[in-house]
Amino acid sequence: MNEMVMLNEEQSEKVLSSIINEQTTAIMSYSSRSKWHVAKVQLKEIKQGRLCIETLRMKQKQHPINIQVDQPVGISFKHKYGKFLFDTTVLSLEPSSGQKLSQNTGGTIILAAPETIKVVERRSYYRVEVPESLKVKVLMWHRSIKHDPKEQARDCCQGMLFDISAGGAQIIIPGISQTNQIEQNENESESENLLKLNANINFKKGQFIGLRFTPMPYEKPLTLCAQIRNVLPIENNSGLSIGIQIVGLEASPEGHEVLTRLISVVGKYYQINQTGLKHLEKQHA
Repeated sequence: MNEMVMLNEEQSEKVLSSIINEQTTAIMSYSSRSKWHVAKVQLKEIKQGRLCIETLRMKQKQHPINIQVDQPVGISFKHKYGKFLFDTTVLSLEPSSGQKLSQNTGGTIILAAPETIKVVERRSYYRVEVPESLKVKVLMWHRSIKHDPKEQARDCCQGMLFDISAGGAQIIIPGISQTNQIEQNENESESENLLKLNANINFKKGQFIGLRFTPMPYEKPLTLCAQIRNVLPIENNSGLSIGIQIVGLEASPEGHEVLTRLISVVGKYYQINQTGLKHLEKQHA
């Protein structure tokens, strides 16, 4: 159904020039202290193999962007028919140019201009519900915990995947309410007891988490890093719905491979919802 397309060098340069002229806001993904982070940036100039970008200050108390020279980063932006992305490295860090500009920016980053850019069609970023015939369990943990796949389930929180796209997902955690989460925050001893029973269930908006799930019974598990976008109660306060944004896949070739798998998962779920699981199994037989 969907696939990732690679642009050649000439096409890539043309797209970057358009983004610079249109002053489109892009997203930079980077790793700091073993955690993925995202920041909004604007592409300013591409010349002699160097791509200049400005980091944008979206709020007064924004955390500083902690990146180093030679560090790999990922850039993504929406343009026309899809989402464009590439991985590159930091060449140098410079102060913002111009007093007026620097009031809203956090500095200039010089990146190596990409030779190629990959494109994912926008429909891959539309949410697709998990087919009713599949029960996809999701393990989640806080990124502050170095989770080992061999660890017991008590070191994670388990939920069910409700819907997914190439950029995010919705996960249902039954039996946990926002009221319980608030009580945990106000009562440290109760929180500690709950963590022993079902570790790290106190998720909050803005947190970065790790998660792992098996999209189809015959496939290998997918392990991702994500940021929580919202935490909402479900009907009758019988559980929580956690909306997440997947991060970090733009910053490396390995991440691009995972993104390709996600695109495939979205396509399979869509097809099952339209034609049924048996029809898909016949195609893969």
